Amino acid sequence: MTTADEHIDVLIVGAGLSGIGAAFHVQYAFPQRTYTILESRGAIGGTWDLFRYPGIRSDSDMYTLGYRFRPWLGEKSIADGDDILDYVRDTATEAGIDRHIRFYHRVVGAEWSSTDNRWTVRAERTDTGETVTLTADFLMCCSGYYRYDEPYTPDFVGVERFTGPVIHPQHWPAELDVADKRVVLIGSGATAVTLGPALIEQGAHVTMLQRSPSYIISAPARDDLAVRIRKYLPARAAYTVARAKNVALATALYQLSQRYPDFMRKRIRGWQQRWLPAGYDIDTHFSPSYNPWDQRLCLAPNGDFFRAIRKGKLDVVTDRVDTFTETGLNLASGKSLDADIVITATGLNLLAFGGMDLVVDGKQVTLSESMAYKAMMLSDVPNFAYIIGYTNASWTLKADLVCEYVVRLLRHMDAHGYARCTPVRDASVGQAPLFLNFNPGYVQRAASRFPIQGTKAPWLLRMNYLRDLVTLRHGKITDSAMAFAGRSEVARKGQRDSVPPEG
Repeated sequence: MTTADEHIDVLIVGAGLSGIGAAFHVQYAFPQRTYTILESRGAIGGTWDLFRYPGIRSDSDMYTLGYRFRPWLGEKSIADGDDILDYVRDTATEAGIDRHIRFYHRVVGAEWSSTDNRWTVRAERTDTGETVTLTADFLMCCSGYYRYDEPYTPDFVGVERFTGPVIHPQHWPAELDVADKRVVLIGSGATAVTLGPALIEQGAHVTMLQRSPSYIISAPARDDLAVRIRKYLPARAAYTVARAKNVALATALYQLSQRYPDFMRKRIRGWQQRWLPAGYDIDTHFSPSYNPWDQRLCLAPNGDFFRAIRKGKLDVVTDRVDTFTETGLNLASGKSLDADIVITATGLNLLAFGGMDLVVDGKQVTLSESMAYKAMMLSDVPNFAYIIGYTNASWTLKADLVCEYVVRLLRHMDAHGYARCTPVRDASVGQAPLFLNFNPGYVQRAASRFPIQGTKAPWLLRMNYLRDLVTLRHGKITDSAMAFAGRSEVARKGQRDSVPPEG
């Protein structure tokens, strides 16, 4: 069954952190414009609603992961997943955004017509199987880049022989009891670093088996300065100060890592020597082959991961799985690990734009041949924007900037009577992978299925919030790459001249 078409001014895909933020910006700037959010699942929250494993939390501070327009008032800077989910849902409820969400609508395709200057979007009802068709003037994809239905798990030899449960954190069973169990946790990324201490709190003894190390550093779970200044400043002002301070610190750490990697390696090693027991084999277990920030740094709030090692409740083994056995794992070194439960924190699969097919005037858009414009639009794809956050900073910093730019773009189009905006690729611009200097396994596996970037602006991807702030919040809307097309008569939409209030 297919429903009749319905027209929406701005159609947003995804009701997670990005989608709720995008809706707020559109609603605030254009109160007379219609907008709708299509969400494939049955709840608000995206990643923060999907992942339910013990200890789930942000690896970014909430003063930058929070929205610019809504202060984070919690006590923790590194917040628990439930608190982040409440924050996103409260934002949607307080602004009335929840009334504009259509759940169980998975967008499968979107086709642009330059004759009509609009998108025709097809969505499947995941609850009924019905096909829903809508049209929209502007399409925003806020679906992130995780594949929610399928995590990444390597093909382990003999896994079917193991008599205990083998669990991926993306599909965590609520009834799992780990008390007094031997848990082998395969992985070394942020999920494993989070799960280890949390499982110990539930009474497990954990062995983290890693093929290769990651950089892990301790960070305060509570930002004392941010909490202290609330006593002297209004909440929004205090939030702005804390946000600016944390942006500056994160930017400095990243730039030092990129420019002086050997210095940062030594610095991180020095920190770890203070956190770990005397004589601990840091070279084997905590010295990655790559430079700091070639992959994300893993955070241990208040050093919980290192404290678990010091207390003898968490062992780290750096080795490879040879085969599963009935009672555990045999390793490439010849050693073995006994286990009652095995958890495969082995990563995620990526999915660009929620897997939707894009068609422009009858021609299929091949993402690997499309160049990213300002890291938020696609070459030769009209009236389309997407949000992919920073790999070296909080996701929401980039999301807020993209939304602000889209608002400015729509205002510009209204003011000049334009119906269409299209980034037009310059054939003279060289190309490179979208995530050129970021090389974790999950990115490498999916790189060929994502857009490319160019070698110069505005096609160059910069993982630099301060530079993007100038370009996206204050830079010119018009440039040689952006083509606008008008219409004979435009009914101006109602809009406000101001942007949402800053946090």
